[in-house]
Amino acid sequence: MSVLEMIVTPGSVDFVMNIGIIFLKIAVVIAAALLHVAYATYWERKVIGHMQVRLGPIEVGPHGLLQPIADGVKLFFKEDIIPANADKPLFYLAPVIFFIAALSSLSVVPFFNDFVIANINIGLLFLFAMSSLGAYGIVLAGWSSNSKYAFLGGLRSASQVISYEIAMGLSLVGVMIMAGSLNLSDIVRAQQQYWFAIPQFLGFCIFVVAAFAETNRLPFDLPEAESELVAGYFTEYSGFRFALFFLGEYTGMIMMSSIATVCFLGGWTVPKFFMDLLPFLSGLPSFVWVAVFLVKVYAFMFLFYWVRATLPRYRYDQLMSIGWKVLIPLALLNIIITASVKVVIRGLV
Repeated sequence: MSVLEMIVTPGSVDFVMNIGIIFLKIAVVIAAALLHVAYATYWERKVIGHMQVRLGPIEVGPHGLLQPIADGVKLFFKEDIIPANADKPLFYLAPVIFFIAALSSLSVVPFFNDFVIANINIGLLFLFAMSSLGAYGIVLAGWSSNSKYAFLGGLRSASQVISYEIAMGLSLVGVMIMAGSLNLSDIVRAQQQYWFAIPQFLGFCIFVVAAFAETNRLPFDLPEAESELVAGYFTEYSGFRFALFFLGEYTGMIMMSSIATVCFLGGWTVPKFFMDLLPFLSGLPSFVWVAVFLVKVYAFMFLFYWVRATLPRYRYDQLMSIGWKVLIPLALLNIIITASVKVVIRGLV
Protein backbone atom coordinates (compact mmCIF):
# COMPACT_ATOMS: atom_id res chain seq x y z
CA MET A 1 0.00 0.00 0.00
CA SER A 2 1.34 3.42 -0.96
CA VAL A 3 1.71 6.30 1.49
CA LEU A 4 -1.10 8.13 -0.31
CA GLU A 5 -3.47 5.15 0.09
CA MET A 6 -2.60 4.94 3.79
CA ILE A 7 -3.44 8.62 4.23
CA VAL A 8 -6.85 8.48 2.50
CA THR A 9 -8.00 5.15 3.95
CA PRO A 10 -10.15 5.10 7.13
CA GLY A 11 -8.16 4.77 10.33
CA SER A 12 -5.14 6.51 8.86
CA VAL A 13 -5.49 9.56 11.12
CA ASP A 14 -2.96 8.08 13.56
CA PHE A 15 -0.51 7.53 10.72
CA VAL A 16 -0.79 11.17 9.61
CA MET A 17 -0.41 12.37 13.20
CA ASN A 18 2.67 10.21 13.69
CA ILE A 19 4.23 11.60 10.52
CA GLY A 20 3.44 15.12 11.72
CA ILE A 21 5.01 14.44 15.12
CA ILE A 22 8.15 13.05 13.48
CA PHE A 23 8.52 16.12 11.25
CA LEU A 24 7.92 18.37 14.26
CA LYS A 25 10.67 16.58 16.19
CA ILE A 26 13.04 16.91 13.23
CA ALA A 27 12.31 20.65 12.96
CA VAL A 28 12.81 21.18 16.70
CA VAL A 29 16.08 19.21 16.82
CA ILE A 30 17.56 20.90 13.72
CA ALA A 31 16.56 24.39 14.90
CA ALA A 32 17.95 23.77 18.38
CA ALA A 33 21.15 22.24 16.99
CA LEU A 34 21.84 25.15 14.62
CA LEU A 35 21.14 27.67 17.39
CA HIS A 36 23.52 25.84 19.70
CA VAL A 37 26.16 25.65 16.95
CA ALA A 38 25.93 29.39 16.35
CA TYR A 39 26.33 30.28 20.01
CA ALA A 40 28.93 27.57 20.63
CA THR A 41 31.26 29.74 18.54
CA TYR A 42 30.37 32.78 20.65
CA TRP A 43 30.86 30.86 23.88
CA GLU A 44 34.21 29.50 22.72
CA ARG A 45 35.53 32.94 21.81
CA LYS A 46 34.32 34.34 25.13
CA VAL A 47 35.77 31.50 27.22
CA ILE A 48 39.16 31.54 25.47
CA GLY A 49 39.18 35.34 25.61
CA HIS A 50 38.77 35.35 29.39
CA MET A 51 41.35 32.57 29.76
CA GLN A 52 43.78 34.82 27.86
CA VAL A 53 42.73 37.93 29.82
CA ARG A 54 40.75 39.38 26.88
CA LEU A 55 37.08 40.29 26.49
CA GLY A 56 36.29 38.29 23.36
CA PRO A 57 33.37 39.46 21.15
CA ILE A 58 31.97 42.64 22.67
CA GLU A 59 30.92 45.08 19.94
CA VAL A 60 27.94 43.49 18.10
CA GLY A 61 24.93 43.59 20.39
CA PRO A 62 25.01 43.61 24.20
CA HIS A 63 28.18 41.81 25.30
CA GLY A 64 28.64 40.69 21.69
CA LEU A 65 25.59 38.39 21.74
CA LEU A 66 24.73 39.17 18.11
CA GLN A 67 28.23 38.32 16.84
CA PRO A 68 27.25 34.82 15.56
CA ILE A 69 24.38 36.32 13.55
CA ALA A 70 26.70 38.96 12.08
CA ASP A 71 29.25 36.26 11.16
CA GLY A 72 26.52 34.16 9.51
CA VAL A 73 25.24 37.08 7.44
CA LYS A 74 28.78 37.98 6.39
CA LEU A 75 29.57 34.42 5.25
CA PHE A 76 26.25 34.08 3.43
CA PHE A 77 26.90 37.15 1.27
CA LYS A 78 30.64 36.65 0.86
CA GLU A 79 31.97 35.87 -2.61
CA ASP A 80 32.10 32.15 -3.40
CA ILE A 81 35.50 31.58 -5.01
CA ILE A 82 36.13 28.25 -6.78
CA PRO A 83 39.63 27.29 -8.02
CA ALA A 84 39.81 27.07 -11.80
CA ASN A 85 41.32 23.55 -11.75
CA ALA A 86 39.09 22.13 -9.02
CA ASP A 87 36.89 19.09 -9.58
CA LYS A 88 33.75 21.19 -9.35
CA PRO A 89 31.04 18.53 -8.68
CA LEU A 90 33.04 17.05 -5.79
CA PHE A 91 34.10 20.51 -4.63
CA TYR A 92 30.41 21.45 -4.33
CA LEU A 93 29.40 18.15 -2.72
CA ALA A 94 32.13 17.78 -0.06
CA PRO A 95 30.89 20.38 2.48
CA VAL A 96 27.31 19.14 2.07
CA ILE A 97 28.37 15.54 2.86
CA PHE A 98 30.33 16.72 5.90
CA PHE A 99 27.49 18.84 7.32
CA ILE A 100 24.64 16.41 6.57
CA ALA A 101 26.55 13.48 8.12
CA ALA A 102 27.10 15.47 11.32
CA LEU A 103 23.48 16.66 11.44
CA SER A 104 22.05 13.19 10.72
CA SER A 105 23.76 11.80 13.80
CA LEU A 106 21.40 13.82 15.99
CA SER A 107 18.47 11.69 14.81
CA VAL A 108 19.29 8.83 17.20
CA VAL A 109 20.23 10.86 20.30
CA PRO A 110 17.61 10.67 23.11
CA PHE A 111 17.43 14.14 24.64
CA PHE A 112 15.03 12.96 27.34
CA ASN A 113 12.73 10.01 27.94
CA ASP A 114 10.83 9.07 24.75
CA PHE A 115 12.06 12.16 22.83
CA VAL A 116 14.18 10.79 20.01
CA ILE A 117 13.60 11.04 16.27
CA ALA A 118 14.70 7.46 15.46
CA ASN A 119 14.73 5.06 18.41
CA ILE A 120 16.63 2.30 16.61
CA ASN A 121 18.29 -0.72 18.20
CA ILE A 122 21.66 -0.05 16.53
CA GLY A 123 21.98 3.60 17.54
CA LEU A 124 25.69 3.43 18.34
CA LEU A 125 26.50 1.71 15.04
CA PHE A 126 24.54 4.41 13.20
CA LEU A 127 26.64 7.09 14.92
CA PHE A 128 29.87 5.39 13.85
CA ALA A 129 28.55 5.10 10.29
CA MET A 130 27.73 8.82 10.13
CA SER A 131 31.09 9.72 11.62
CA SER A 132 32.85 7.67 8.93
CA LEU A 133 30.70 9.25 6.23
CA GLY A 134 31.65 12.73 7.42
CA ALA A 135 35.31 11.83 6.86
CA TYR A 136 34.52 11.36 3.16
CA GLY A 137 33.49 15.03 2.99
CA ILE A 138 36.88 16.09 4.36
CA VAL A 139 38.84 13.77 2.07
CA LEU A 140 36.86 14.83 -1.01
CA ALA A 141 37.32 18.50 -0.11
CA GLY A 142 41.08 18.04 0.09
CA TRP A 143 41.30 16.10 -3.17
CA SER A 144 38.87 18.15 -5.26
CA SER A 145 40.45 21.51 -4.39
CA ASN A 146 43.54 20.73 -6.48
CA SER A 147 45.72 22.29 -3.77
CA LYS A 148 48.64 20.57 -2.08
CA TYR A 149 47.75 22.11 1.30
CA ALA A 150 44.14 20.94 1.10
CA PHE A 151 45.23 17.53 -0.20
CA LEU A 152 47.64 16.99 2.70
CA GLY A 153 44.89 18.02 5.12
CA GLY A 154 42.52 15.49 3.56
CA LEU A 155 45.12 12.70 3.78
CA ARG A 156 45.84 13.53 7.40
CA SER A 157 42.15 13.48 8.21
CA ALA A 158 41.65 10.09 6.55
CA SER A 159 44.42 8.39 8.54
CA GLN A 160 43.42 10.20 11.74
CA VAL A 161 39.78 9.15 11.48
CA ILE A 162 40.69 5.52 10.75
CA SER A 163 43.07 5.41 13.73
CA TYR A 164 40.90 7.09 16.32
CA GLU A 165 37.54 5.70 15.23
CA ILE A 166 38.86 2.25 16.11
CA ALA A 167 39.85 3.48 19.58
CA MET A 168 36.51 5.25 20.02
CA GLY A 169 34.51 2.20 18.96
CA LEU A 170 36.47 -0.06 21.30
CA SER A 171 36.05 2.41 24.17
CA LEU A 172 32.27 2.09 23.84
CA VAL A 173 32.26 -1.71 23.75
CA GLY A 174 32.49 -1.73 27.56
CA VAL A 175 29.35 0.43 27.67
CA MET A 176 27.57 -1.99 25.33
CA ILE A 177 28.57 -4.95 27.52
CA MET A 178 27.29 -3.27 30.69
CA ALA A 179 24.04 -2.04 29.12
CA GLY A 180 23.46 -5.16 27.01
CA SER A 181 22.19 -3.02 24.14
CA LEU A 182 23.20 -0.72 21.28
CA ASN A 183 20.03 1.35 21.73
CA LEU A 184 20.98 4.73 23.20
CA SER A 185 17.77 5.03 25.25
CA ASP A 186 18.43 1.61 26.78
CA ILE A 187 21.99 2.66 27.59
CA VAL A 188 20.68 5.71 29.46
CA ARG A 189 18.14 3.63 31.40
CA ALA A 190 20.87 1.13 32.33
CA GLN A 191 22.57 3.98 34.26
CA GLN A 192 19.74 4.46 36.76
CA GLN A 193 21.90 3.17 39.63
CA TYR A 194 25.21 4.83 38.66
CA TRP A 195 26.79 6.49 35.65
CA PHE A 196 29.01 4.30 33.48
CA ALA A 197 31.80 6.89 33.75
CA ILE A 198 32.60 5.36 37.16
CA PRO A 199 33.09 1.65 36.31
CA GLN A 200 34.15 2.56 32.77
CA PHE A 201 36.57 5.31 33.76
CA LEU A 202 39.31 3.96 31.49
CA GLY A 203 36.89 3.70 28.57
CA PHE A 204 35.65 7.23 29.28
CA CYS A 205 39.19 8.65 29.19
CA ILE A 206 39.89 6.85 25.91
CA PHE A 207 36.64 8.17 24.46
CA VAL A 208 37.49 11.76 25.45
CA VAL A 209 40.89 11.64 23.73
CA ALA A 210 39.41 9.98 20.63
CA ALA A 211 36.60 12.58 20.53
CA PHE A 212 39.18 15.38 20.24
CA ALA A 213 40.84 13.58 17.33
CA GLU A 214 37.53 12.74 15.61
CA THR A 215 36.43 16.39 15.66
CA ASN A 216 39.87 17.68 14.54
CA ARG A 217 40.20 19.84 17.64
CA LEU A 218 43.36 20.88 19.43
CA PRO A 219 45.68 19.25 20.31
CA PHE A 220 44.78 16.97 17.36
CA ASP A 221 43.84 19.55 14.70
CA LEU A 222 46.49 18.30 12.25
CA PRO A 223 44.11 18.22 9.19
CA GLU A 224 43.71 22.00 9.45
CA ALA A 225 47.03 22.99 11.04
CA GLU A 226 47.32 26.72 10.25
CA SER A 227 51.08 26.88 10.83
CA GLU A 228 51.71 24.07 8.32
CA LEU A 229 48.78 23.80 5.87
CA VAL A 230 47.32 27.34 5.72
CA ALA A 231 43.85 26.03 6.69
CA GLY A 232 44.11 22.38 5.70
CA TYR A 233 41.34 20.65 3.81
CA PHE A 234 39.15 23.77 3.46
CA THR A 235 41.94 26.13 2.36
CA GLU A 236 40.24 26.82 -1.00
CA TYR A 237 36.72 27.23 0.41
CA SER A 238 35.03 30.55 1.07
CA GLY A 239 31.60 32.00 1.70
CA PHE A 240 28.71 29.68 2.42
CA ARG A 241 30.64 26.48 1.61
CA PHE A 242 33.23 27.37 4.24
CA ALA A 243 30.34 28.01 6.65
CA LEU A 244 29.07 24.46 6.07
CA PHE A 245 32.44 23.04 7.17
CA PHE A 246 32.37 25.37 10.16
CA LEU A 247 28.84 24.28 11.10
CA GLY A 248 29.75 20.62 10.58
CA GLU A 249 32.74 20.85 12.90
CA TYR A 250 30.75 22.42 15.74
CA THR A 251 27.84 20.04 15.18
CA GLY A 252 30.37 17.22 15.51
CA MET A 253 31.54 18.68 18.83
CA ILE A 254 27.96 18.81 20.09
CA MET A 255 27.45 15.26 18.83
CA MET A 256 30.52 13.94 20.66
CA SER A 257 29.44 15.75 23.82
CA SER A 258 25.99 14.17 23.49
CA ILE A 259 27.45 10.68 23.03
CA ALA A 260 29.62 11.16 26.13
CA THR A 261 26.56 12.34 28.05
CA VAL A 262 24.38 9.44 26.90
CA CYS A 263 26.95 6.65 27.23
CA PHE A 264 28.93 7.71 30.30
CA LEU A 265 27.10 10.49 32.17
CA GLY A 266 23.58 9.07 32.42
CA GLY A 267 21.92 11.16 29.70
CA TRP A 268 18.94 13.06 31.09
CA THR A 269 18.90 11.04 34.33
CA VAL A 270 20.46 11.45 37.76
CA PRO A 271 21.61 8.45 39.87
CA LYS A 272 18.96 6.62 41.89
CA PHE A 273 20.67 7.71 45.11
CA PHE A 274 19.65 11.32 44.44
CA MET A 275 16.14 10.26 43.38
CA ASP A 276 15.69 8.44 46.71
CA LEU A 277 17.22 11.29 48.67
CA LEU A 278 15.05 13.92 46.93
CA PRO A 279 11.72 12.21 46.03
CA PHE A 280 10.26 15.37 44.46
CA LEU A 281 12.68 14.96 41.54
CA SER A 282 10.50 12.21 40.04
CA GLY A 283 7.64 14.69 39.58
CA LEU A 284 9.61 17.34 37.71
CA PRO A 285 8.43 18.23 34.17
CA SER A 286 10.26 17.11 31.03
CA PHE A 287 11.98 20.44 30.30
CA VAL A 288 13.93 20.10 33.57
CA TRP A 289 15.43 16.81 32.38
CA VAL A 290 16.25 18.39 29.01
CA ALA A 291 18.11 21.08 30.99
CA VAL A 292 19.98 18.34 32.91
CA PHE A 293 21.02 16.78 29.60
CA LEU A 294 22.15 20.13 28.18
CA VAL A 295 24.17 21.03 31.28
CA LYS A 296 26.16 17.81 30.87
CA VAL A 297 26.67 18.54 27.15
CA TYR A 298 27.80 22.11 27.93
CA ALA A 299 30.26 20.82 30.54
CA PHE A 300 31.83 18.50 27.96
CA MET A 301 31.88 21.30 25.37
CA PHE A 302 33.73 23.49 27.88
CA LEU A 303 36.43 20.81 27.96
CA PHE A 304 37.01 21.32 24.20
CA TYR A 305 37.55 25.06 24.78
CA TRP A 306 39.71 24.57 27.85
CA VAL A 307 42.05 22.18 26.05
CA ARG A 308 42.28 24.50 23.02
CA ALA A 309 43.35 27.38 25.26
CA THR A 310 45.86 25.23 27.18
CA LEU A 311 47.63 22.59 25.09
CA PRO A 312 49.89 22.91 22.03
CA ARG A 313 49.45 20.83 18.87
CA TYR A 314 51.02 17.38 18.68
CA ARG A 315 53.35 16.33 15.87
CA TYR A 316 51.74 13.96 13.40
CA ASP A 317 53.89 10.98 14.38
CA GLN A 318 52.93 11.58 18.02
CA LEU A 319 49.27 11.69 17.04
CA MET A 320 49.46 8.30 15.31
CA SER A 321 51.54 6.75 18.08
CA ILE A 322 49.00 7.75 20.74
CA GLY A 323 46.19 6.20 18.70
CA TRP A 324 47.80 2.88 17.78
CA LYS A 325 50.26 2.28 20.63
CA VAL A 326 48.33 3.65 23.60
CA LEU A 327 44.58 4.07 23.09
CA ILE A 328 43.78 0.89 21.13
CA PRO A 329 45.70 -1.47 23.51
CA LEU A 330 44.10 0.24 26.53
CA ALA A 331 40.64 -0.03 24.94
CA LEU A 332 41.17 -3.77 24.33
CA LEU A 333 42.31 -4.16 27.95
CA ASN A 334 39.16 -2.35 29.10
CA ILE A 335 36.99 -4.76 27.09
CA ILE A 336 38.72 -7.81 28.59
CA ILE A 337 38.37 -6.47 32.15
CA THR A 338 34.70 -5.47 31.67
CA ALA A 339 33.73 -8.80 30.09
CA SER A 340 35.61 -10.78 32.75
CA VAL A 341 33.99 -8.89 35.62
CA LYS A 342 30.52 -9.31 34.10
CA VAL A 343 31.04 -13.06 33.65
CA VAL A 344 32.22 -13.39 37.27
CA ILE A 345 29.28 -11.37 38.62
CA ARG A 346 26.82 -13.37 36.54
CA GLY A 347 28.36 -16.58 37.87
CA LEU A 348 28.00 -15.39 41.46
CA VAL A 349 24.39 -14.40 40.92
